[in-house]
Amino acid sequence: MKIGVIKETRQNEKRVAITPKIAKDFINKGFKILVEKDAGLASAYDDTSYEDAGAKVVSKDEIFNDSDVIVKINPLEDNEIEKLKSRQVVISMVYHRLQPELVKKIASKGVSLFSMDAIPRISRAQNMDVLSSQSNLAGYKAVILGADHMTKIFPLMMTAAGTITPVKVLIYGVGVAGLQAIATAKRLGAVVEATDVRPETKEQAESLGAKFISVEADTEDISEGGYAKEQSEEFLQKQKEAVNKSLFDADLVVTTALVQGAKAPVLIKEDQIKQMKRGAVIVDMAVEKGGNVELSEPDKIVEKYGVSIIGKTNLPSTLATNASELYAKNLYNFITFMADKDQFHFDLEEEITKNTLLVKDGEVLIS
Repeated sequence: MKIGVIKETRQNEKRVAITPKIAKDFINKGFKILVEKDAGLASAYDDTSYEDAGAKVVSKDEIFNDSDVIVKINPLEDNEIEKLKSRQVVISMVYHRLQPELVKKIASKGVSLFSMDAIPRISRAQNMDVLSSQSNLAGYKAVILGADHMTKIFPLMMTAAGTITPVKVLIYGVGVAGLQAIATAKRLGAVVEATDVRPETKEQAESLGAKFISVEADTEDISEGGYAKEQSEEFLQKQKEAVNKSLFDADLVVTTALVQGAKAPVLIKEDQIKQMKRGAVIVDMAVEKGGNVELSEPDKIVEKYGVSIIGKTNLPSTLATNASELYAKNLYNFITFMADKDQFHFDLEEEITKNTLLVKDGEVLIS
């Protein structure tokens, strides 16, 4: 089979779906790799590095004409969907619950569509989980971004002129991104607190040195497939009250809370921001999905009440080389699980296939 790697066209997107090293791994398995010209340039991979790995660098039209499989990170754009040919296989992140019309549009071309963001969070699929691999990097970068906009240093520092106390960092959400944010802030010398609706995350947060702020839930049904479920207004009010003291004391706040297939919950409201320290910084990692912070705006820094609110979308792209390496490895593990060099094996009863295969030969399987 020929796998075609499309250059990302989304604004500020620097990642690429397959790196030269993974291209070589695919070729060693018997696949052929076609790469769009300059597809990896923004990730520090030039065309020569792909050719040295055995891949062929071609135009976008040649990829759509000759490939059996089209791979990308972001969903296909309309002009790319128009180029699809019947019975091709498309693999990318799709976010199908938020974009059902996109799935129908791709299905109309008679292709099969896999969504990498729908990988189930089960142990045997961990090495394919792109949301985890990308969130890990994003959690690290969120803390670095916050540090860059603070007027303080993170660690305790004792000098002849006096002692500088460590900053206080508060993390909302103890998933993959939150855990990495905790670890990064601790390594930089901060005092870290964290909160999450899922009580099972307490031990994980504490193992990294954070103090966990518990919120008593009115139901045990608070997580699903590794993600927090949408919570009631009553619960969110309880969380607000439990966390407020730490929020008002924090120098840096990082919010990571997402609900699968739904808008991100608003965890910090304007009335709370008014009571925060002057000079405090908030990094809203959920801004692309509606935001955890009431005043955050995508790709803007909002200055309000003496607080800087950073709403940076697509944080993994700011670490494009590493992010591409991890995504490419996830993709390699996924494709070699689903297919051999000659064909895909569509086992519709198998859990990974059942979760990720949205369209089979033009038929929509998942709504």
